[in-house]
Amino acid sequence: MIRIFVADDHALIREGFKKLIDNEMGMKVIGEAEDGYQVINFIQTNDCDVLVLDISMPGKNGLELLKELKILNPKLKVLILTIHPEERFAIRALKAGASGYLTKVSAPKELVKAIQKVYNGGKYVSPSLAEKLASNLDMDRERIGHEALSDREFEVLRLIASGKPLADIADELSLSQSTVNTYRSRILQKMNLRSNADIIHYAIRHNLLD
Repeated sequence: MIRIFVADDHALIREGFKKLIDNEMGMKVIGEAEDGYQVINFIQTNDCDVLVLDISMPGKNGLELLKELKILNPKLKVLILTIHPEERFAIRALKAGASGYLTKVSAPKELVKAIQKVYNGGKYVSPSLAEKLASNLDMDRERIGHEALSDREFEVLRLIASGKPLADIADELSLSQSTVNTYRSRILQKMNLRSNADIIHYAIRHNLLD
């Protein structure tokens, strides 16, 4: 029996997921969470075979939550199930320790297949993401740029691209404005960009905004 814990801040998604799993032999949902803190509390005191995790939930940044979970339980198998397109977070999530990445537009059968593969110790990505990973060496320099950013730098890039002032970004991330400005400088340098306008145009071209 594959014991599954599902974490998503939308109750309808959790209910739909449980109904899907209830119809599958050999699988059982043993618990659920609606924010990052509930996930951590569960993992600290319980065990599951596969954690199905939405990367965007209240309480904690998705990638930071994933890293924290892997520290708490290095053997934890995490399947990311999210609305975010693959080009936005998939590679970062896999590098942070996820065992698989699926978008919520995936077919139910693909989700079941992904859970089974992750449970058996494999890695699961969609055919389209597998193609992107295989052609990674052929990526243009511009795309390599944002993938070379740290997770925090990438987060700041997305917030700048959304039009938020540095002061607001500092408040949202609980950082000083000078620290945010330092991240901005690193982003511009690493990606060979010159201004916030360049960051915005880049983010739009590469589908990095919600």
